[in-house]
Amino acid sequence: MKNLLLLAAIATIGLASCKKKGCTDPQAVNYNSEAQKDDESCNYIPTIAITGAAAMDVTLGTTYNDPGATATNVDGSSVTVTADLSQVDTGAVGSFTVTYTATNEHGTATATRTVNVVISQDNWLGSPSVTDDCNVALFPVNGSPVITAGTTTSDLIFDPMFTVAGGTMNATISGSTITIPQQTINITVGDIIFSGTGTMNVNGTQFTVVYNYDNTTPVIGATGTCTVTYSL
Repeated sequence: MKNLLLLAAIATIGLASCKKKGCTDPQAVNYNSEAQKDDESCNYIPTIAITGAAAMDVTLGTTYNDPGATATNVDGSSVTVTADLSQVDTGAVGSFTVTYTATNEHGTATATRTVNVVISQDNWLGSPSVTDDCNVALFPVNGSPVITAGTTTSDLIFDPMFTVAGGTMNATISGSTITIPQQTINITVGDIIFSGTGTMNVNGTQFTVVYNYDNTTPVIGATGTCTVTYSL
């Protein structure tokens, strides 16, 4: 009996000693899926940590200042990070990728950040030139209004809206879309009741609004639609 126990012990020790050794961490570059016992031979590429959010919004036409990233080895030592900003173009609306790279003796790690170039309130402000196909008597838009910010970042004020009669128009924006809620401007001989919608181009240089109006001026008043283009 003692001999049988001794043989069983020897067999158990033998089986344990026969376990294949290697790196058992799937995160390592030299991970061995057949290894049954870790031999502390695992090697790792750097770990990159992006500073700030992984997705950022930047106003069209502004300068993009990248927050950067840091990288470390598994032992905590730092690694140099290279950022490739070549894909970012703040001159047009779109989504762009910044790629970060860090390298050590075991390989190269990469990480990315998405930069969304968007239209914001600042892109709408200014003194645009105006072209239109409106009837000068029924919807006499001013050729040189001044657009200023309203009480929130979604509000715009156009002043003056019409020639001679003047008036102030209020609008709201959401990205590249502008909405003019129904409003009324008195032109002395009657009222112009109007509303509209429009969009800005991807370069932030021009937007077009289609207006629906009801001019209540006696005798010559009428309803209609016309298009106004504002070039900033």
